Amino acid sequence: MCWMVALLAQDGLQYVYRVYAPREALPGDLFWAAFHCHDESVRPRASDLFDSAQIWALETQKI
Repeated sequence: MCWMVALLAQDGLQYVYRVYAPREALPGDLFWAAFHCHDESVRPRASDLFDSAQIWALETQKI
């Protein structure tokens, strides 16, 4: 399953990351996966406040 996690950054932009995890994944685990991916890049620091993130499932259809 694929999840999308949007993080706010210090530059005022919102960065969105795709996280692959099972349907029963915890929101906190999804947040930290995206945060660490962002943190390893050269982009401005993202907010580490869980409440500032947006998380949603990206449903995929099997062909």
